[in-house]
Amino acid sequence: MNKVVGSADEAIRDVGDGSVIMIGGFGLCGIPENLIRALVRKGSKNLTTISNNVGVDGLGNGLLLAAGQIVHHIGTYVGENKLLEEMVLTGKIRLDLVPQGTFSERIRAGGAGIPAFFTPTGVGTMVAEGKETREFDGRTYVMERGLKADFAFVKAWKGDRMGNLVYRKTARNFNPMMATAAKVTIAEVEQLVEVGELDGDSVHTPSVYVNRMFQGELYERRIERRTVRKAVAST
Repeated sequence: MNKVVGSADEAIRDVGDGSVIMIGGFGLCGIPENLIRALVRKGSKNLTTISNNVGVDGLGNGLLLAAGQIVHHIGTYVGENKLLEEMVLTGKIRLDLVPQGTFSERIRAGGAGIPAFFTPTGVGTMVAEGKETREFDGRTYVMERGLKADFAFVKAWKGDRMGNLVYRKTARNFNPMMATAAKVTIAEVEQLVEVGELDGDSVHTPSVYVNRMFQGELYERRIERRTVRKAVAST
């Protein structure tokens, strides 16, 4: 089955107002840049986004934030986006911060059909407020719910026309888990290849999880915070 569509805009044709969307990436690494830009063009509102972070000002999920399209975000890190800080403090957006390991497991659980699990992370802190706790083997654990979404936007290095995906190095991050945890998974790939060109043992996301895909056109690959070593004076 050929799952390739002509563009990012066609791929997100049914992402409407109020959608819950998982968006892959860690910082600016492995983010579905073309899908995010297409969603800004489409203008869908009242979105709930599930992503490690909310991009930076002017790039990634930061574009959706600046366009006023996000009303609720679930993630783990917000330190690179000043606009998000302003919106949270003024009550313009609801923010749920989740410990990163818990965040990963909540997505994995959602994709595996596991409604909830217990973890020691966050016990005795505001993370556990209002949640069920239980003791196992003398240690207290807090119950966390699995995460699912209407759509998952993922970005892969290579993909064949059936939807098998291969991610490159750190860009694998949350993408494979999110691909399993949504009703509709949409993938953008840097390289689109024919069926049979990918080594089956190298496939990270099997085609069964992918509904639509397309070849991306522009990747900025911007560095969030450039750090260079100070020059050492010669003697």
